[in-house]
Amino acid sequence: MIFLASLRKELFELTRTNCLLIMMAVLLAFGLTSPVVAKYTPEIISMIPEADMITIILPEPTLFDSISQFMKNTYQFGFLLAILLTMGSVAKEKEMGTAAMVLSKPLPRWVFILSKFTALALAFLGCLLVASLGAYYYTVILFSTPQLAVWLQMTIALWCVTLVYVAITLLFSTLLRSSAAAAGLAFGIMIIFSLLGTVPVLEKLTPGYLLTWAGRLFTPDPISGWYPWLISLGIILLSLVAACMAIERQEI
Repeated sequence: MIFLASLRKELFELTRTNCLLIMMAVLLAFGLTSPVVAKYTPEIISMIPEADMITIILPEPTLFDSISQFMKNTYQFGFLLAILLTMGSVAKEKEMGTAAMVLSKPLPRWVFILSKFTALALAFLGCLLVASLGAYYYTVILFSTPQLAVWLQMTIALWCVTLVYVAITLLFSTLLRSSAAAAGLAFGIMIIFSLLGTVPVLEKLTPGYLLTWAGRLFTPDPISGWYPWLISLGIILLSLVAACMAIERQEI
């Protein structure tokens, strides 16, 4: 009951501060436009002045182009939103003194952390599903009809990768008293993951490998097994455990 009360409070805060509205607007915009961009990019390039003087050979847009465009846009702006909306979750409350006021009540500190993560997880899930369905609708109109069940698997994979950055940023926000520092460290971790992803031997140790798994769902040679999920889920779990342990030892 305490957890549910804290979760309602966090969800209300997301709504009151317009964070949920921003999240929905950004993700839905890219969800709706990704198939359109994938479809009409060759025509847009052909409209460039003097484009007829340059030999540009572009293949005919396919279903996979729409999927790739949606995944790329959702991942890039999803992790940006994850960091920006999470960086002040705990650090800002410690700075303003509201964390001390909240934790002076009979509220376990682990509930304080997990309710924030759960609220953001639910918000991202709802927004990603709406954006994904919008992208699916235009993909059906402009290309062909992919399997809805496989499309939803891809969406859940994108959600899981986004939660990796939510959990990591929440950890840094708990450890530090500066929202900017928490965001900076989270960006640093993202860069490290990106660099590791360029090394074939280390690629499977990064959350981005789950995106590779999702992209291969629509090919004749999908990646089998749960290994890509275990990496992302493991990072999320370790980050949350570390955040809960850190808040227990801090003087708020």
